[in-house]
Amino acid sequence: MDIENTLAPWLGKTVKMIDNHIQEMFYAKEISLTKIQWVLLKRLGEKNGVPQQELAFLTGRDKTSLTRLINTMEKKSLVARIPSKSDRRINHIHLTKKGALLLKETMPIMEGFAKSLQENISEEEIKHAINVIKKVQENLIKKIQ
Repeated sequence: MDIENTLAPWLGKTVKMIDNHIQEMFYAKEISLTKIQWVLLKRLGEKNGVPQQELAFLTGRDKTSLTRLINTMEKKSLVARIPSKSDRRINHIHLTKKGALLLKETMPIMEGFAKSLQENISEEEIKHAINVIKKVQENLIKKIQ
């Protein structure tokens, strides 16, 4: 089997290219944000005040790396940890006003980027690609269980 003709290297290279391009777009607009920080802002924009444990699941991050990410974003005043009133061990993560404004500013950038990635690709091809990627993810889940 020629590993270069399998999905893994193509998916990995594509993700790396996307990450790099997002970083370049933000840098060009003098936005101090990484892709994963943006993903966290977006998730909080959809579900603000979510418990940190649930946020780890929503972003696909382990507890340790999510804690570091939240610490960094707290220092930038983009998010705030609010302890639960009923259980002090639980922290709810909230967007700050600054975080909400940054999300609002960057959303059109990311939407335009996502749209540009799909140029010259039919709706049917996009649906097919998504289905293939979902199957790859299902296969991965079976391997790690």
